[in-house]
Amino acid sequence: MLAGAGSGKTRVITMRIAHLIANGIPPSAICAVTFTNKAAEEMRERVGALVRDKETSRAITMGTFHALGLTILRTERKALGLPRGFVVYDQSDQMGAVREALRHVRDMGRDGERRFDVKAILTRISLAKNSFVAAEQYLPNPADDYDVMTAEVYPKYQEMLRACAAFDFDDLIVEPVRLIEGNEAVRERWSSRYRFVMVDEFQDTNAAQLRMVRALVAQHGNLCVVGDDDQSIYSWRGADPTNILRFAELFPGAKVVKLEQNYRSTKRILDAANTVIANNKQRHGKQLWSQHGDGDIITHAVAATPEDEAKWVAREIHELHKDGRSWSSIAVMYRSNLQAKIIEEELRTASIPYVMYGGQQFFERKEVKDVLAYLRVALNPRDELALRRIINYPARGIGATTVERLVLAAQAKHASLWDALKGVISGTGTLPGMATALPTDDEKPDTHVDTSDLRGAAKNGILELVHVVSELAAAIESGTDVVTATKHLIEDIKLYDDLRMASGSMSAAQRRIDNVEGLLGTLQRFVDKGKGKEKLAEHLRMLSLETSKEEEREPGEAVVLCTLHGAKGLEFPVCFMIGLEEELLPHIRTLQPQATDVLDADHATDISEERRLCYVGITRAQKKLYLTRSCTRVTRGRSVPRTPSRFLLEIPEDLYEVRDISQEQRAKVPEAEVASFFGNLASMLDD
Repeated sequence: MLAGAGSGKTRVITMRIAHLIANGIPPSAICAVTFTNKAAEEMRERVGALVRDKETSRAITMGTFHALGLTILRTERKALGLPRGFVVYDQSDQMGAVREALRHVRDMGRDGERRFDVKAILTRISLAKNSFVAAEQYLPNPADDYDVMTAEVYPKYQEMLRACAAFDFDDLIVEPVRLIEGNEAVRERWSSRYRFVMVDEFQDTNAAQLRMVRALVAQHGNLCVVGDDDQSIYSWRGADPTNILRFAELFPGAKVVKLEQNYRSTKRILDAANTVIANNKQRHGKQLWSQHGDGDIITHAVAATPEDEAKWVAREIHELHKDGRSWSSIAVMYRSNLQAKIIEEELRTASIPYVMYGGQQFFERKEVKDVLAYLRVALNPRDELALRRIINYPARGIGATTVERLVLAAQAKHASLWDALKGVISGTGTLPGMATALPTDDEKPDTHVDTSDLRGAAKNGILELVHVVSELAAAIESGTDVVTATKHLIEDIKLYDDLRMASGSMSAAQRRIDNVEGLLGTLQRFVDKGKGKEKLAEHLRMLSLETSKEEEREPGEAVVLCTLHGAKGLEFPVCFMIGLEEELLPHIRTLQPQATDVLDADHATDISEERRLCYVGITRAQKKLYLTRSCTRVTRGRSVPRTPSRFLLEIPEDLYEVRDISQEQRAKVPEAEVASFFGNLASMLDD
């Protein structure tokens, strides 16, 4: 289905699933793939409502590509030769592994780590994996220092993952594909299990995800995808718009159905969007139309400076609210997060409540990851990155030198870091009340590491750490629910006291404490479902799959601020698109790609993707659209003239009105002077 913006893409898949079930297809034979856990849950709820049976909807495999890959890996553990337990490294864990690999490459030590951008190396590893290039096959560009370093780091990185029985996000796609393609029995098993496969937002798939889809449907061809090539805006994350542009070629015999009726926006808004996107040459032709009528004329506001632009946006939002618009019905969108600061300041000055989308993910917040790391170590002491994360947090006197010594001692005996910690314990005795059953690596025999000569704070810190982790492991093993066990952990390590001491203010500390309480709420929901300790490790793996790019999107009564990338999938009655200027939209990194690293997250491969981004922004608006720009901006300390965005100039003039903000301000000056005169006169009469 080629489904234009606002044409009901998700509804197509949910209705198809309901139709299949109504015609006797078992729900267990259906697999629906989305790009976020939130979208999957919403789809499941819709299907449950349509079939009027929540149990039936639960029997459908419905989730992200990564969740599907995790299911396959867990099921095919023996075929892959995996240990009984494995962990999934999120981006933070992956970056930690790359840092560790950098320390060992060419004996560079920490200087090497600082000289190279860890994220840039990790991005190259990710791109290689998604192209199915193994570590030993990686061929660097000799003229690119990062490529050369990646060729050395990549094998070390892979060794670390395997040593810790870990997979990264890319492995969750690549490894199942390799297995399905290379093992006929496995291929037959999954092909017969999922006889009907559906994919939402197909334009966002990368090469590896496409290969996974093709592997799953190779034997039966029962595939239905929904997507819009005009909304493919994530090439910097690996998304390939040609996957949907060449769909009929990739899947011979495919039937292409276009959905062009838009249920969201007015005719004027759609005419603007259609005109802009029509200038892209490589696309499936679509013409969005609506039964909502012409609607309000689009407003194009021109300001002298970004400050004037922001002040005007705040004033206009205030007027909209006075006229009956709720704060949450209004959104302000921008190409770059750097544009948000001045808008935030003006909204604060005007006492307008706002919420920003695109901030740090809940499960990426430090205090949340710290608690999760304790749980991960308690369940799997081989999880070395998690152990390193908590080994001296909160601070317990185990410095970097001690950690490196423990690591070297463990490596010399082909043992784990946890073995080294136990070596300290065996040489010093145990603390009073310490659990007698320490977590052990049940995949291999215990290996004694002699570190018994450690003294002072380091020794006491190790005793404390082992005690805390052992107590947590013993509590979970004995059947204590994970929430109670985690609360005891928080008390034992005095986490809240540490957060208060480390935060710049009481309000900041409380926000971090609230985040930990939020994690306890997540764990409580796990307990409420009646799942025991045997499912806890799997649950923690799933928490690490809360990716991307998924924010807590419940703004309450507040104006929404977000990037154009973050706005995809959302809609608002009133939308402001600010900064419609050359070098902002389209972005300078597109116009001058040589000016920056091509792997920068803000980089778009060409003008066509920037035009699609503009199209996405325009089509977020339901009833009223504002397009604003500034005539000057300060660059490197001096005011520089700005040129209107080419996308703005492509919109027919009869679709919008122009408002000169400077002229409006000048017109208000006499009114202000008159008001000031009468105010002064009143004061004189009072005297």
